[in-house]
Order: sequence, then structure tokens, then C-alpha cells
Amino acid sequence: MKKFNFSIFILFLSIFININYLHSKNSDELYEKIDLFGEVLEKIKKEYVDEVDQADIMDSAINGLLQSLDPYSAYMSPKSFKGMQTDTKGEFGGLGIEIGMESGVVKVISPIDDTPAANAGIKAGDYIVRIDGKQVQGKSLTEAVELMRGPIGSDIKLTVRRKNKKKALEFKITRAIIEVKSVDAKIIGTKDKIGYLRLKSFNENSDEQLFKNINNFERDNSLVGYILDLRNNPGGLLNQAISVTDFFLNDGEIVSTKGRKISETRRFFSKKGDGIKGKPLIVLINTGSASAAEIVSGALKDHKRAIILGERSYGKGSVQSILPLKNGGGLRLTISKYYLPSGRSISEVGVLPDIFVEEVGSEFKINSDTDNQLKYAINLLKS
Repeated sequence: MKKFNFSIFILFLSIFININYLHSKNSDELYEKIDLFGEVLEKIKKEYVDEVDQADIMDSAINGLLQSLDPYSAYMSPKSFKGMQTDTKGEFGGLGIEIGMESGVVKVISPIDDTPAANAGIKAGDYIVRIDGKQVQGKSLTEAVELMRGPIGSDIKLTVRRKNKKKALEFKITRAIIEVKSVDAKIIGTKDKIGYLRLKSFNENSDEQLFKNINNFERDNSLVGYILDLRNNPGGLLNQAISVTDFFLNDGEIVSTKGRKISETRRFFSKKGDGIKGKPLIVLINTGSASAAEIVSGALKDHKRAIILGERSYGKGSVQSILPLKNGGGLRLTISKYYLPSGRSISEVGVLPDIFVEEVGSEFKINSDTDNQLKYAINLLKS
């Protein structure tokens, strides 16, 4: 079993504190905390009922530190960091869900359409409490992700808690290759036609896919308006959110980011030219709409360019940077926050719809005959 020398660790930590906080008013308090930390580690080493991997304890301590900052900062071991780099290439094996942490519990931000998780019935807002029977609470987000990884074609059992459901729900899901098609588009109706655009994520070419469909729709003179569906869209690239928002605006601020560093404090503005020439626009959001999806819906709402319909969005208004570490691992760290044109932060608040329409029925499915939110939007545009 790999051992970790607590005494050496405390020595180096003390030297670090001495160098960086020598002139700090809080240096005495910091030294007291370091002494306390060392004492706790020694007690665990000598008194805990089971022998523990001391290196694992240190990883847990690092994760605890990061999770105390916000739900999105996390430490990645060398194995996890390598896996993350593989995932970002655009095709990966998994379940098809975007997850985050809330009060130490893994929460589903949104299931991705047409993936094993979505097809099994996992919903935005579900809390994953067990993975293959293993308790999730107390584990880091990275640890939970590692538990969900596995060979393509293998099964996994998720136990979830859902709002308004007394009993836990269990789902058996088969892992698969996840390929995300960013845009689904269609014309709704035969007389007063509506352009329906479902944007599932903000990947590298999402804006190009979206604009191509809109330009094709614009050739039809009988089009009365558009519905931009951002439900269960977990977000993605900031530049894509800016590009999509810019397409519908003539001018004005889209979003700003504010961080401790000057380089992370920026403002982004739209260029002249509305791609749909002022036609009515309804944007659909729900609790699975996060990050970039909230930038688009929030900016269009602030500029009164679109009617936002559905449910309050998730509330992920921060930017994370991946920082490599010397041990081959990585650090996912929040470096700035998003602010809407109104100056409001999205973090933990989300975007409130102009018209609140909650999904209805246990058989509810986005863009189907059971989709009461979409039906409401269609009737609103045709009225």
C-alpha cells in the first residue's frame, strides 16, 4: 500500500505558509490550522478502525478544499485527467448526462437527448444517491464520474431521488458511445409556419449548424416566427453562446465575465444585423438549461428580443479553467463568473422565464405529442 509521510507534508506546508504569509496579519491563525490539520491526520493514522491509504486521504482533503469553494471546482487524479482529455475529443463512452455537485450530492444538470440516460428516463434535477449500489454522498464529483465509467456495452445501475417522489427510483443503463448532434430543426405547421430549432449543446460548430437551418427556413415567406429550444442544454463553449445570441440581436451587450485577473474580466457585444429580421422568437428553457444556454436566454430576455418560456434554468454562471498539475493530474478551477446585460449574475439564480409553464405528466418528452411547453409556445406564436 502506498504510504504518505505526514511529517514531511506538514514541514513543506509550513515552509510554504512561512514564505507566502510571513507578513500576513492572519499568519498565527494559519499556523494554528496547519497544526490542527497535522494532528487530525496523525490521529487517523494511529486510531482509525481500519488501515487507510494515506495518499487517498490527501486526495480527499484536496477535493474537500475545492468543493468548499463551489460545486464546479475539483481535483482530477492523473487517471481522471487523462480520461477527461479523451472525452473532450467529442466522442466518448458513457451514459449521456451532465452532472454537478449540490450539498455533497451528485445532481443531474441535464440528460443529453437520444443517449442511454435520457432514453432510460433520467431527468434534469435528479439526485444520484447510489451507483451500482455504492453510496455516492461524500464522494467528489470526479470520483462519481469514475464510478460511472466502464466498458462500452456494460450495464450500470443508478439509484436516484426525484422531486415529488417519495421512493428512490432505480435505472439500469447500458453504456454507449456518446455522439452529440447539436441541432435538430423542422418546420411546424402548414399555413402559419414556425421554425423549430432545438439546440442541444454549444459545441465547436453548433452556431454554423443552427444558422444553416435558419437560412434555409428564411426562404419560406409564410414563416411567422421561431422557437429556440434550449431545454436540457448543459452549455458548452462561451464563444458559441456569444455567436448564437449575436445572430438574433442588432446591438447591445451580450455577456460579461468578471474574475480576479484583468484578463478574465471582459465584455462582449453584438454586431448589427438580426438574422431572422425581427420575427417573433420564443426561447424554451427548463432546469436542465445551464451555462451557455443561460447566457443566450438571459441576454435575449434582457434585450426583450425573445419571450422566455418554461421553467427556471439551472444557475451555472461560472467559467472553469483546466490547470495541469506536476503529478500528471489536473485542477478544474472557477476563474470567473458570467453577468447578463442587466448586470445580474446567473450563479445559483438562473434565468426566470417570462411565462412559467411547468412540464406536465409522467410521459412528458421534449418535442413530442406529450410536450405541453412546446404546444404552449406554438399556440402563442399563432395567436
